[in-house]
Amino acid sequence: MITAEKIEKTKHDDASGMGGAPAEGKITDEAIAAARDMIGLQLRPEGPYLQDATSDTLRNWCNGIGDLNPLYRDTGYGAASRHGMQLGHPMFPMAFGWIGRTRWGLPGVHGFYAGNDWELFRHVRPGDRVSAVERVIGIEEKESKFSGRLVLQYVEASYFNQHGDLLARALGTCTRHERKAARDAGKYKDIKTHEYTQEEYEALDACIMEEPQKIRGSKVRYWEDVTEGESLDTIVRGPLSLMDTMGFLVGCGRGHTHGVVFQAAMKHPGHFFRNPEAGGGIEYTGIGHHRESTAKEVGVPGVYDYGPQRSSWMASLVTNWMGDAAFLKRVRTEMRRFNTMGDSTWCKGKVTKKYVKDGHALVDIEIWGENQRGEVTTPGVATVALQSRDPELRVFLDGGNLELDLPVVR
Repeated sequence: MITAEKIEKTKHDDASGMGGAPAEGKITDEAIAAARDMIGLQLRPEGPYLQDATSDTLRNWCNGIGDLNPLYRDTGYGAASRHGMQLGHPMFPMAFGWIGRTRWGLPGVHGFYAGNDWELFRHVRPGDRVSAVERVIGIEEKESKFSGRLVLQYVEASYFNQHGDLLARALGTCTRHERKAARDAGKYKDIKTHEYTQEEYEALDACIMEEPQKIRGSKVRYWEDVTEGESLDTIVRGPLSLMDTMGFLVGCGRGHTHGVVFQAAMKHPGHFFRNPEAGGGIEYTGIGHHRESTAKEVGVPGVYDYGPQRSSWMASLVTNWMGDAAFLKRVRTEMRRFNTMGDSTWCKGKVTKKYVKDGHALVDIEIWGENQRGEVTTPGVATVALQSRDPELRVFLDGGNLELDLPVVR
């Protein structure tokens, strides 16, 4: 029988390099300097997982994020649309690999996805094969209430199709925290699973059932008809369950088992451990998304959502509103609070600015996710190109002819 004591003895086993719990790395000046020396380096791609866009992979991605828009799900609807075919959801390139993961520097120090900032250029279409180039672009040290000393790491990923056309460019942010410091700080120790009232369930159910009818679809939303201060139709995702988090992994094509996990653990032992709860079976340190005990090891009150899934929910808020004729040019989301099992995320938005740039009619939108406690968990911004009635402005199908001139780190 494998016990926690036996697992503990493997902590310094040269054959495995893994212990019975996630590694307890330290944030030191030397580790930060070593990570900073990596700025400019191109990383090996994560995965790739889903590289080929087919009707099935595009629909399955939508299943994983709960997106109901027929333009991204239905081949028949897509064929009859102005695009002539089903399109990929704007966040589908994340199925290639999640940008902003803990993949460089600071060994043994836990990392959380902290958000993405996407500038999109072209649609993903069935038949496309996605590739990516990811590079290290920055590192920053800060203090937090969650764990004290923390490090922000920035990477940039450029996604291309098989013709070399730029599909999207994304800034990914990861926060690195010492596990023990996060546990000791206990910022979230008083958070309990929410107990919903019947009225709260009814409000959730009503919003979920009404969502398909509020998707703009083929009805063109013209720039001239939009007003600053206008609100987007709210969507909700939750209460969060294991069906949601596991479904997201399926939608991403992500899964490592048996020898595949073992080989990865031999290469990167600091990211894996022999879990006594699994009889010493090897698990990734990110298993806290599914195991409460591991989540609490890193200071989180319980199992929690996947940040890329939440970012995709916020994109769906905007694509539902804008309609088939528009193009989501930018979407930025920040993970400010944990979204744990039983939490609901009410995705909301408001138009903040209308303007014209390089012949395109644009709107900026403030977006945010709010939990059932009324706390903003996911602030963000979006920019949408809308069709215009002005003959002097461009007609378009995508954003390939528009650059927002965003700073590299922002």
